[in-house]
Amino acid sequence: MGVISWIILGLLAGAIAKFLLPGRDPGGFVGTTVIGIAGAFIGGWISARWLDHPISKDFYDGATWAAAIGGSLVLLIAYRILFGNSRD
Repeated sequence: MGVISWIILGLLAGAIAKFLLPGRDPGGFVGTTVIGIAGAFIGGWISARWLDHPISKDFYDGATWAAAIGGSLVLLIAYRILFGNSRD
């Protein structure tokens, strides 16, 4: 997969993570999108590095999607813990 594919995967993973973890985020839509893209990259790296599942070249690989969504969820939770709800 190329960089553009990872960005698209990150956008979709961020949207799915936001759907699974609803609430008001400090960064809004743009922040959630950036977290999704970063989560896709980090989730793929963790999957390849420590979970012994190399990054697939196929966009529709379930393990790649799970790693991207998992990375997005972890980053979204960490972001909420660190920065809280600044929209109060």
